[in-house]
Amino acid sequence: MDKKEFIKRATELGAADAKFIPVKTIVAAEWVRLKCKFGCDGYGKRLTCPPHSPTPEETRKVLSFYKQALLIHGTGEEAVTPIAITLEKEFFLSGHEKAFAMGAGPCLVCKRCDFEDCKQPQEARPSMEACGIDVYSTVRANGFPIQVLKDERCKGNYYALVLVE
Repeated sequence: MDKKEFIKRATELGAADAKFIPVKTIVAAEWVRLKCKFGCDGYGKRLTCPPHSPTPEETRKVLSFYKQALLIHGTGEEAVTPIAITLEKEFFLSGHEKAFAMGAGPCLVCKRCDFEDCKQPQEARPSMEACGIDVYSTVRANGFPIQVLKDERCKGNYYALVLVE
């Protein structure tokens, strides 16, 4: 598949939109994990969350092996991660062996995370924020909408990413 076909496939899977972005526009910053540690009740409860997920420094090293990524936009947090995982597999099968997905929010595949042996590794991926990616700066730099929600009634924008080479 070419780029247009992957974008079309993302929308077929339920994404509001998707676009290929240069990896150099992805911002990884140390402060992001502080928001997880001191603001998320899921901190340390999943293998895909800090302190178990890659640090911002590790993420920057990983990003250095890629030139592009598919940024996936959705309006429901639960929707974008499975889309990214499906597309990761499709990228891999089309010859992109380094394809790797990052989702939005904590992994919710299992009710309780088994820290010794992940039971669903084919469905478990860290979120961008768990890896220290500043989602707000990254999304804004690439022309997608995002804002801080004022309360639970506000409709959010959620993002996932598939690193592709």
